[in-house]
Amino acid sequence: MLDPRFYSLVLHRLPHVGAVTFNRLVSLFGSPEAALGQPSQQLEALVDAETLLVIQDFQSNPEISAIGQKALVDLEWIDAQPSVHLLSTGDSSYPELLQKIPNFPPLLFVRGDIHLLSLPQIAIVGSRNPSSGGSDNAYRFAEFLAANGFAITSGLALGVDAAAHQGALAAQGKTIAVMGTGLDMIYPSRHRALAQQIVDTGGALVSELPLGSSSKAANFPQRNRIISGLSCGVLVVEAAIQSGSLITAKAAMQQSREVFAIPGSIHNPLARGCHQLIRQGATLVETGQDIVDQLQGMLGYQREKLIKLQEKAAKKTELDEKILDCLSPAEQQLINAMGYDPVNIDDLVERTGIAVGSVAAQMIGLEIKGYVQQIGAGYQRV
Repeated sequence: MLDPRFYSLVLHRLPHVGAVTFNRLVSLFGSPEAALGQPSQQLEALVDAETLLVIQDFQSNPEISAIGQKALVDLEWIDAQPSVHLLSTGDSSYPELLQKIPNFPPLLFVRGDIHLLSLPQIAIVGSRNPSSGGSDNAYRFAEFLAANGFAITSGLALGVDAAAHQGALAAQGKTIAVMGTGLDMIYPSRHRALAQQIVDTGGALVSELPLGSSSKAANFPQRNRIISGLSCGVLVVEAAIQSGSLITAKAAMQQSREVFAIPGSIHNPLARGCHQLIRQGATLVETGQDIVDQLQGMLGYQREKLIKLQEKAAKKTELDEKILDCLSPAEQQLINAMGYDPVNIDDLVERTGIAVGSVAAQMIGLEIKGYVQQIGAGYQRV
């Protein structure tokens, strides 16, 4: 019995399958496992010939196939690191705001605090080669906004991104870096220490890309839609007319997020992108307070929502502890070993040391009693 995450990782790794195709296949067939199990005639109108050949090879022997082997290595890498999480859209920790954008990422690889992704966030983006004033603005705005309760989201790039992350850290706030590489590869390499500091101080690194993905130019525009999609609003500090920062701002507008821009000198080419955004309807800001004032309502709403979710989780945990008292010691051991993510029989055998036949029988009993439900090839707590 294979881990349900295995099928998600296989579907995610298929050639020429991005967020659009992944989400369409799951929507049509109900799950990654079901999609991968479809006969060729069902799939040939939905994927190209190369992708279909890889699926056929996978179907012949899932765990031995080339793509199956890669997915198993992915799972081993994820499970070996307690700070790393794989989120799918069905997980309660998947950020609700992000799931509302077009072509939302079906999987998120996260190192650090996954709950941080649901906190109110401000994205700060701008030039990789900012002026000294631009770097200072990014740092100061991030520092102020982090001190006022916003997580600061950016892309770990040189220039404005780095200054924004550092400003949030200076305020002892939280910051999120959305990467244009796999989670196991830090780009640029000179930001390895910054990335580690982000995680060590309660922040998070996020990527939708398969492990091992390098820094290809095409990855970064796709990454930008996640930066804006996680956030209540996007602040553009400095940007030329043709820049990735304007792609992020455009994505934010399409996602109905607020866009803020800092004006600059008419002689500064890095101010022209901001001036263009302001002409297109972005809010001109001169201080961090301008942003706080505009988003105060959203901040309060999301804080209240987060508090309610935390209270609900605490009550559920308390209730679970009381309910578990009526189970046998073996059943309690299995429930505790499951955690709250989907898990298969083999993993439970490994975690508990209980014989496989006994585990299978106990899980059937727990399902009948309503404590667990079958999810694909595994089980999940109800």
